[in-house]
Amino acid sequence: MIYFHIPFCKQACHYCDFHFSTSLNYKADMLTAMQRELKMRAPYLNDNSIHSIYFGGGTPSIMEADDIARLIAEVAKHYDIAADAEITLEANPDDLTATKVTALRQTPINRFSIGIQSFFEEDLRWMNRAHNATEADASIKRVQDAGFENITCDLIYGYPLLTDIKWKENMQKLIALDVPHISSYAMTVEKKTALNHQIKQGKTAPISDAQSAEQMLMLIECMTGNGYEHYEISNFAKPGRYAKHNTNYWKGKSYLGIGPSAHSFNGHSRAWNVANNAHYIKGIFNNDLPLETEDLSVYDRYNEYIMTSLRTKWGVDINFVDNNFGADYSKQLKKDAALYLEDKDICMEKERFLVLTPKGKLIADQIAAALFLVD
Repeated sequence: MIYFHIPFCKQACHYCDFHFSTSLNYKADMLTAMQRELKMRAPYLNDNSIHSIYFGGGTPSIMEADDIARLIAEVAKHYDIAADAEITLEANPDDLTATKVTALRQTPINRFSIGIQSFFEEDLRWMNRAHNATEADASIKRVQDAGFENITCDLIYGYPLLTDIKWKENMQKLIALDVPHISSYAMTVEKKTALNHQIKQGKTAPISDAQSAEQMLMLIECMTGNGYEHYEISNFAKPGRYAKHNTNYWKGKSYLGIGPSAHSFNGHSRAWNVANNAHYIKGIFNNDLPLETEDLSVYDRYNEYIMTSLRTKWGVDINFVDNNFGADYSKQLKKDAALYLEDKDICMEKERFLVLTPKGKLIADQIAAALFLVD
């Protein structure tokens, strides 16, 4: 798996704390640096076959189609891209003009992740999104009309403006548009964001945990009731339409992250690039990789497995823990999980898989933390 972090956006969403810049001054050098980093770090992945490429950010759709094609071509120089590889571009609706979609049709991109967030104009303005409600609707239809079938859309819930009635309408809109995959996230307040500042200044109401929990349950009921599988806490897909790239993250597969702030993982260590565009470019141009690395202890790898697998419909495999970490780990896991099994936050499937119940999904992070082991 390869991930490209495209660190550019038209404007800053009030809730976002990802690394990006609203200036495109470094765009040309950034593309060159990414190509060079890919060449420098090609040996990082042991498997030469690439089954998924993901362009995230930032806003990758702010780039030209030729820019995206250029990066994919660089991947092909160093790896064998599988014929059925999933190649995803995150996109803002306002970028998906007829001209842009036609141009992207000529590239290897075969999947779009469209950041809808809401179909209501006042909500989009509150979030400071770059697109409007009309573009939210039109972008999906435009991509579908161009022949792209593999589409996922994002929705956000749990913020003050979102009534239950509006939340139902947002979900039903995507269902009516026959979008095969939906990712949905509760609004969170990160420290270095405009939203956090606005709440502290009393300019907007604080986020309600009770609202988020209720709207998450509404999400699960609506999606599963309309034929979508709830295969990961934040993700729903029609049968057979899981996201390959993200599923491999949750299953602990190795991946290489290219670009400023991008993370990489090879099963034994993590690496992350500097979250500064100028420093990233300078380092790459000086043949000095601007990254930090961390070797993972057995506890780190165990906790990573618990955290990612517990989020999925497949759950934590006790046999996998026993075979890969030892009997002491599987014994401790069953002991730590006992209370949550008793409270029906977790259920045991096929006598070996620990799977979150709908109730348990509301406290998934709490349960994962309780199952972690500390050195």
